[in-house]
Amino acid sequence: MDRAGHWQTVYRDTAADAVSWFQPVAATSLDLIERLAPGRDAAIVDVGGGTSRLIDGLLETGYRDISVLDVAENALAISRARLGERAEQVNWIVCDVTECQPEREYDLWHDRAVFHFLTQAGDRQAYASVLERALKPGGWCIIATFALDGPDRCSGLPVRRYDERLLMTELGEGFELCDTRRETHLTPGGGTQEFVWFVLRRR
Repeated sequence: MDRAGHWQTVYRDTAADAVSWFQPVAATSLDLIERLAPGRDAAIVDVGGGTSRLIDGLLETGYRDISVLDVAENALAISRARLGERAEQVNWIVCDVTECQPEREYDLWHDRAVFHFLTQAGDRQAYASVLERALKPGGWCIIATFALDGPDRCSGLPVRRYDERLLMTELGEGFELCDTRRETHLTPGGGTQEFVWFVLRRR
């Protein structure tokens, strides 16, 4: 599948506040990030950040070392335009996470709804390899996926749903599962999606 082409089309044809995963405020993400990495100089990467408003919240709360990675260049362009001059404070990375060669290490890796789109075992293994190389020992990883009772498709693509056991089977022994939480996401169209959040620490 042409992953970049698919997501470029999604962001071209659908307004940023109309995609099913839109949040006016990324409340759960911000809560977890501030709890796990309270220092405002923490190096944070938002994987699949696209047009998410998480970056707005991180900048507003004083974080100074933020990177946003997405396969869709036009999604990042939308975020840069929204942020205006503040966009210069962010490192923007156009890359498929399964193919990235991390140029640095991060204190915290955040992924809301990328991992569950990786339905091929090879892609999941590549993701786990990039994650392990990109995250400092002792660093934090936040991954949110659809729960077992969540949708089985999103944006025209199949997804894999997770619980604790299934996720840890994919990520291996290099990570310790420290916390989980459930969330019912209300979509712009008025529907609901069941998510599960995983908080992991790199050993």
